[in-house]
Amino acid sequence: LADLWWIYSKPVPADGRELWTLFLQCSCITVVIGGLFYNWLFASLEYSWQLSVAMAISFSLLLLLTLLLVHPARCVFSMIMPTLGTKQGRKLLFSTCIMIAVVNITPNIMSNIKTILQVIKCICRNSSDSLLNSTALLEKVSWEFGNAIQETIHPTYKPMNGHFHFSLLQNSSLIYQKMYVAGEKISREFLSVEVLVKDSIRVANRLAAGFFTLYLCFESTWYLKNYLTNLRFDNFYITKKLEHLAMDRRAAHLLLGSPKKLIRPTGLKLLWEEVVLCLMQAMLVTMALMLLLLVVAMDHFAFSVADTAVRKAAQFSAVPVTLSIRYKVEIGIVPFLSKVFMSPSGGLLLGDFNRTYQHQLIFSSARCSISPPTPPNHSVLLVVGLLFCILYATVFLETYARRLCRAIAASFFPGWEEKRVLYLYRKLSKGH
Repeated sequence: LADLWWIYSKPVPADGRELWTLFLQCSCITVVIGGLFYNWLFASLEYSWQLSVAMAISFSLLLLLTLLLVHPARCVFSMIMPTLGTKQGRKLLFSTCIMIAVVNITPNIMSNIKTILQVIKCICRNSSDSLLNSTALLEKVSWEFGNAIQETIHPTYKPMNGHFHFSLLQNSSLIYQKMYVAGEKISREFLSVEVLVKDSIRVANRLAAGFFTLYLCFESTWYLKNYLTNLRFDNFYITKKLEHLAMDRRAAHLLLGSPKKLIRPTGLKLLWEEVVLCLMQAMLVTMALMLLLLVVAMDHFAFSVADTAVRKAAQFSAVPVTLSIRYKVEIGIVPFLSKVFMSPSGGLLLGDFNRTYQHQLIFSSARCSISPPTPPNHSVLLVVGLLFCILYATVFLETYARRLCRAIAASFFPGWEEKRVLYLYRKLSKGH
């Protein structure tokens, strides 16, 4: 492994064997990165597979030529890997979490809201049908009642037509049509809002992902530029070269009595400034986690409401309505004759109408097309949870990622690393 890294970090291969070794190394790296790049474009950013394949192949060929021919580019690319453990890598992970939430959690919330709207629509439709059917019952009652009135004993006392006409039944199709149009309008508006929100978040996420990726490359390039131009930049480590230089010049006491800010790159010690920075970054990650948990809670709440609405709608019992009509027709006798003859009857009965009608108001029906509520996807929650575990890990590993970047730059430019070590030694000697 040491020989392979030595060949990879050399500016120019020494012979044909090292050239082929470097070509194989760059080819393997290109294939792996190209596959990951295609999966990122297709699965996370939701580009079409044709465009993802074309971009992945073009990017892989360009990366292969760059790594093979440009030595500083190999150094920058190598530093990108540990830079993923810094705040720039966390931004990419945040972008991935947002896209997962948009693609998986948001449509689930929308689907459950649609289910709730379907339940409301079903209840309105069935209750309207029941009310319209009740008018049909009233019309039947009125005709039967009118016929009973017409069937009196003597034509002399026959009243006028007692039938009632209900015009509401004639407009039932118009009511259904208006309800259907209103429901379709609400569905179209709801769907347009859903599509607009998803497209907006998708475009914003693509732009953010592209910006963060470019900034990731820029940050690695910026680090290498400062490393090669500024001897004081990120130069407070007790490296093996510094220890050998101090021992050769019999000045090991400089390292033993070194200031607190001088640390070993392979140690676990963190400066107080680094600890404070880690805690601040952890707070930012926690805030993002709270926002995502709010979206997850909305998903569970929407599913709970939709499930309750569907179950309660199926349990709605029909409301019985009873209509009782009692009508008696009689001819009254003169009160005086009634008192004289002590007649117990106050009149002559001509007709009696006593009937009871039953009707039911129905609020739910099996004919309603209600899609079942969609439960939250627990696999998505597991993936998001793992990503946030990685995010919290990168918060505390960011300092060590910086140290690894310096080690990579030192292995690619050993001559410049000797100048930096000599500068730090002189600085320590002058301070002593």
